[in-house]
Amino acid sequence: MPLSRTLSMSSLPGLEDWEDEFDLENTVLFEVAWEVANKVGGIYTVLQTKAKVTGDEWGDNYYLVGPYTEQGVRTQVELLEPPTPALKKTLDCMNSKGCKFLAQNEEKPHVVAHFHEWLAGVGLCLCRARRLPVATIFTTHATLLGRYLCAGAVDFYNNLENFNVDKEAGERQIYHRYCMERAAAHCAHVFTTVSQITAIEAQHLLKRKPDIVTPNGLNVKKFSAMHEFQNLHAQSKARIQEFVRGHFYGHLDFNLDKTLYFFIAGRYEFSNKGADVFLEALARLNYLLRVNSSEQTVVAFFIMPARTNNFNVETLKGQAVRKQLWDTANTVKEKFGRKLYESLLVGSLPDMNKMLDKEDFTMMKRAIFATQRQSFPPVCTHNMLDDSSDPILTTIRRIGLFNSSADRVKVIFHPEFLSSTSPLLPVDYEEFVRGCHLGVFPSYYEPWGYTPAECTVMGIPSISTNLSGFGCFMEEHIADPSAYGIYILDRRFRSLDDSCSQLTSFLYSFCQQSRRQRIIQRNRTERLSDLLDWKYLGRYYMSARHMALAKAFPEHFTYEPHEADATQGYRYPRPASVPPSPSLSRHSSPHQSEDEEEPRDGPPDIDGERYDEDEEAAKDRRNIRAPEWPRRASCASSTGGSKRSSVDTAPSSSLSTPSEPLSPASSLGEERN
Repeated sequence: MPLSRTLSMSSLPGLEDWEDEFDLENTVLFEVAWEVANKVGGIYTVLQTKAKVTGDEWGDNYYLVGPYTEQGVRTQVELLEPPTPALKKTLDCMNSKGCKFLAQNEEKPHVVAHFHEWLAGVGLCLCRARRLPVATIFTTHATLLGRYLCAGAVDFYNNLENFNVDKEAGERQIYHRYCMERAAAHCAHVFTTVSQITAIEAQHLLKRKPDIVTPNGLNVKKFSAMHEFQNLHAQSKARIQEFVRGHFYGHLDFNLDKTLYFFIAGRYEFSNKGADVFLEALARLNYLLRVNSSEQTVVAFFIMPARTNNFNVETLKGQAVRKQLWDTANTVKEKFGRKLYESLLVGSLPDMNKMLDKEDFTMMKRAIFATQRQSFPPVCTHNMLDDSSDPILTTIRRIGLFNSSADRVKVIFHPEFLSSTSPLLPVDYEEFVRGCHLGVFPSYYEPWGYTPAECTVMGIPSISTNLSGFGCFMEEHIADPSAYGIYILDRRFRSLDDSCSQLTSFLYSFCQQSRRQRIIQRNRTERLSDLLDWKYLGRYYMSARHMALAKAFPEHFTYEPHEADATQGYRYPRPASVPPSPSLSRHSSPHQSEDEEEPRDGPPDIDGERYDEDEEAAKDRRNIRAPEWPRRASCASSTGGSKRSSVDTAPSSSLSTPSEPLSPASSLGEERN
């Protein structure tokens, strides 16, 4: 069942404006989560990236509360003295009396406490049970029961209303945790979740309809020149190529200039993250590339942490052989250069037959002999503790992708998070993503999806699904997502085999693009980064906090939610250089903005396309409303009267008005490519 849309993603720039800001001078915000300075999953990224915009709004009245871990304190926390006497008094009392007090302020402030996930929800339930004067917000980033159900290979989204939630939670031995999550959702003044697809899930499993959807954002770094992020891509790709040279030594019979790097990354949930679909699609892609005699080679990376006992010997040997070859080449180059220099000094052209002696050839022959290997390059870079039962390795054995010379698709499973200090692949995750060509995330259960979002802000195309919050969000705001490098796989209304066929089609089409076409697509992808900036998406969290204050302290705060107007919001138009085509999905054609025009006549580029990056970027900018980040209130106190939140609709003149806006529910059900 679709949610009614009071405040949802369709009104992104049309979120209400406040004529008078809330008085934050005597208001304190506590944000509580298990992942504060404690990296476990995506919530850590939410809190870390959102901290700046929240701090700009709340100043010194913003506090994050999380678990104390020695590792987290050493690496992520700067120890400071409490900034206010009230906080110092509070902390001293908590230390001496076992954390029994929350406030020791003579003038009682208005407190907003925002709790993330069920682990922090215990504190929320206690706040309400003890009737503390605290405005509470609870955000579920993924329901506990939903994650377990999807991992059990059930038809989850088409049977949401049919689950006996108590029975399902009990059978999976998570009933106590499920009850805590459900209690927190019902006790909170304001209940939020991160995407519309998760909001529908929460309504059925937690039995409360979220008050507002708060999409996850990122801190977007904009470059002064468009080519700068393209240069970063080239530099990072060169680092990956060095690893590939060593990993495939002895079998490096493919052209690295015609090699594409695909990757999937995240928590090792084989089915939920779509690794099963990705592997099957790679097998089909391998077949298509071979039968069509394609010169393209694909190297697919699986970056998913699993249980290992260190790197395997063959993988380390590959990097050692690569380094030995590099050292040998440098030694011969130096001797050659010295002889050339001496010959030129005496004024004679060098005798090329004497430039390299027998010793040099012997050294090079030994280096070449060291590159001989009898086995295929390894699929996995580590020694797995559960090699025989590992889902990825078991599937690879079944589909037969063993990195043979005949395979056009090579697979590398790296069961460990990336690090710049690794002796094997010394790059951090961001650098690795920038060096790849395509991120593939065909998830079945993905409440938001930070991995494709991170790809987007770095200008890397990605594949997501209509069951991920990110996929639904981008589908709603982009008239033709694939033209911008956002491929959305249908996993809700297609069978598994049909979804796999669609993914194979996406991958094969991407392989057929020329280098010029990939550069153009990366430019378009990077332009979408404004959609994911916390400067925009942080406003949803602002709205949730204002809503909670109005519910908890109605005598001081007023909040008047507005009904969503179908004309609010915006969609990126189809790029001007992409001609209309009947093959495009049905939902993209009605959403051309009033600024969208037919492609202008002009000389085609080397690939036969008409493309003007500046012209396209200008057209996109005309459809984006400049972010309105609220200033921090300068009022001293709210005791003399209430601050009123006045709601106005966004100025329609600054937005492009879609002619046929879609709700997430309707867009999920539309016919796909």
